[in-house]
Amino acid sequence: MTTTTHPAGDISPGTTRLLAIAAGVIVASLYYAQTLVGPISRATGLSLDAAGLIVTLTQVGYALGLLFIVPLGDLLENRKLVFVLLLATSVMLLLAAFTGSAALFLATSLGIGLGSVAAQVLVPFAAHLSREETRGQTVGKVVSGLLIGIMLARPLASLVADHFSWHAVYGGAALAVALLAFVLRARLPQRVPQASLPYGRLIGSMWQLLRTTPLLRRRAVYHAAMFASFSLFWTVTPLVLAGPGFQLSQTGIAIFALVGVAGAVASPIAGRLADRGHTLYATAGALLLGVAGFALPLAAPGSHEVALALLVLASIVLDMGVAANLVLSQRALFALGAEVRSRLNGIFFALFFAGGAIGSALGAWMFARHGWNAALLTGLAFPAAALAWWIGEWTGQRITRNVQVPLR
Repeated sequence: MTTTTHPAGDISPGTTRLLAIAAGVIVASLYYAQTLVGPISRATGLSLDAAGLIVTLTQVGYALGLLFIVPLGDLLENRKLVFVLLLATSVMLLLAAFTGSAALFLATSLGIGLGSVAAQVLVPFAAHLSREETRGQTVGKVVSGLLIGIMLARPLASLVADHFSWHAVYGGAALAVALLAFVLRARLPQRVPQASLPYGRLIGSMWQLLRTTPLLRRRAVYHAAMFASFSLFWTVTPLVLAGPGFQLSQTGIAIFALVGVAGAVASPIAGRLADRGHTLYATAGALLLGVAGFALPLAAPGSHEVALALLVLASIVLDMGVAANLVLSQRALFALGAEVRSRLNGIFFALFFAGGAIGSALGAWMFARHGWNAALLTGLAFPAAALAWWIGEWTGQRITRNVQVPLR
């Protein structure tokens, strides 16, 4: 149970848009560095061997925040928690923009990851403000904003760095996040959870939730597989596009990444399907889109133009599958109870981000050792394995229905 100051009724369209924009702006901070590793490492004197730590420490910070900060959404007033996290993130971004020290930049990378989990406090906040019958649509719209932020961050960082510098990317992000902190504090209602658990018991309860919630484990498996394939695709594909087969410039790769944003359109559609009780079959559709995202470039002919067109289509299809599955998962988890939403969300994101890390690392290794087709087959295997798991869920539900409602 929770106490809020917002009026009775559903979340307003304006508040939904604000939360969607906020989620996108916040989560984008995690991804700017992925296309800026080279210039940042040169400017800070970071060796090439250690340059990967720029991205790794941001992700480590985010994972730690998911496990140890996001659960505070079930304990502390949510608006204040988000405000503090965003101000801290803004400070870290500003320090990153002006430092010339490798050690300090790596420390700020960790801090940016920690603070950016504010986005994962906002998603269950949106669910809380929504009526049960429209919760999936609301979550879908907010997740659309989050995914657009992820997809736009890398090309935006490349374009800004090309025309100005990487310092401008981080400085601009610091200002945007600080402004967002004050806008959210002014516009959002209060949400004061009724949980009275001490922090230690709150964190300890997360293992109990994972152990006793089959739905959480199942949805985490589905999305860990989808996010592994997503991370693999967006790790390897820019290398292929820059290689001898396509020879695209950084601007060309940025434009390619922008096209993939179209996949976010699947989020509100998935939310509506979930609200109508079609989560099981919509999940199968999302997983099949994941498989198709890798099957399309595998079927590419020798023609350069057709191969590039299929790769563009594959990026959209794969992003649609990932977006839809994320909404379906969060809609299902948020139905389990308002008092545990933040903890469920933290566990869920931590587990599927681990899948993303595996996919990215494995994809880069397969591409380096065995080539593009081997990387594509590896990416296809993740959603295919999740689809096999889904068949088990579907079969189990059919058996349950037949037992409860005998055939006449």
